[in-house]
Amino acid sequence: MNLDQQPQPSRRQFLAGSSQVAAAAVAASLPVARSFAQSERSRETASPNDRIQLGVIGIGPRCTYDLKAMLEFADVRCVAIADVQAKRRDAGKTLVDQHYGDRDCSLHRDFRDLLARRDIDAVLVATGDRWHAAASILAAEAGKDVYSEKPCGITIADCQRLADTMHRQQRVFQAGTQRRSVPNFRQAVELAHSGKLGQLQTLHASIYLPVLDNSWLPGEPTPDREVVDWNLWLGPAAWRPFNQLYVDGRWRGQWDFDSGAKLLDWGAHTVDLCQWANRSDDTMPIEYEPHEQEIVCRYANGVKLVLDFLPQPFGDRSPHYITRLGTCPVRFVGDEGWVETGDEGEIVTSSPALQSELPEATKRVRGLDVGAHSRDFFDCIRSRGTTAANPDVMRRSHIACHAAALAWVLGRKLRIDPVKEEFIDDAEANLLRSRPARDWAA
Repeated sequence: MNLDQQPQPSRRQFLAGSSQVAAAAVAASLPVARSFAQSERSRETASPNDRIQLGVIGIGPRCTYDLKAMLEFADVRCVAIADVQAKRRDAGKTLVDQHYGDRDCSLHRDFRDLLARRDIDAVLVATGDRWHAAASILAAEAGKDVYSEKPCGITIADCQRLADTMHRQQRVFQAGTQRRSVPNFRQAVELAHSGKLGQLQTLHASIYLPVLDNSWLPGEPTPDREVVDWNLWLGPAAWRPFNQLYVDGRWRGQWDFDSGAKLLDWGAHTVDLCQWANRSDDTMPIEYEPHEQEIVCRYANGVKLVLDFLPQPFGDRSPHYITRLGTCPVRFVGDEGWVETGDEGEIVTSSPALQSELPEATKRVRGLDVGAHSRDFFDCIRSRGTTAANPDVMRRSHIACHAAALAWVLGRKLRIDPVKEEFIDDAEANLLRSRPARDWAA
């Protein structure tokens, strides 16, 4: 039943009663109840009543890219968009309505109003970094399955709470680390797993040069909240005066708003791929040591993970990589050979023999493509299966990134207990696993 025909709960009622909403949403999850293991053909011909109803929280450039792929699925219907900026809300509605040929997509300034709707099955969270974990947690508590753009948590504690909530609420979760679903990256990992590289020795993950910026832009008059809701834009981040440049994108690199000194911009992808290649989805490196041009990490099994700094803008590369491979390149090195690949889709190996192990015709899908990753999310909503970038995969790879970032920020080697997810003999580093959250919900 369409909730627009029902009395709408207030935001205060929503916050007080999220557990009841979650229970109601699970019981009312019609696509899940009816559509286990649909074939590709049946997905393409899904009836309106069998479609997964999607809501969007935060619609900027990256979300627009994600959403365009999701709109192509006949068994998914985007029904609502929430954003704190009026111009982004309006642009999102235009995109969705033009695709469907109607004017049915509804708009919300406050995403809690979207989450209170029982007709929405899943959400795409694509806000700025500061909101990813908090919005995803509230969505799960409201009974929604969640696709969250990365970085999924701005601190180690955020990543822990997010993963724990998804398990407790029994929600399907997909981190937006879509390269797990892109063919050339999958093939490189499969080559590492095959043993044809020999014993893995070193994994290389490219990352941006880390940044530590605590400066404030000059304060400007705060706009009407229907134009830009500054309180909701800030969310759990520390308060500061409004400046239009923040909402235009200048929050990136700011410690209060960004994730891990900007290390997770690429690291959430490249470290994740190295974790996968090393069969370490259930653990993480135990040591993190910063150097001038890299952070060297070590797993308990002796394998090294090297986070190579990439100056920004994109230009000269570390000698580990070939520039034609594109953004987010990774390299897996064994004692009998190596393989590397990046977003341009090409795979390069250390020998003709290894190159012959690759498919003759590699599908050239750029690493930014989210089609297969999104499809995996929606298929798992129906089957209640485990996604490619599930909460546990996200948790370990993101915590590894945050640990590396803290080693760089503190300028010293850190050791972590991968089970307790605590730094060993370093009280200062442990304090930095979390940040105080501002009370934004009033």
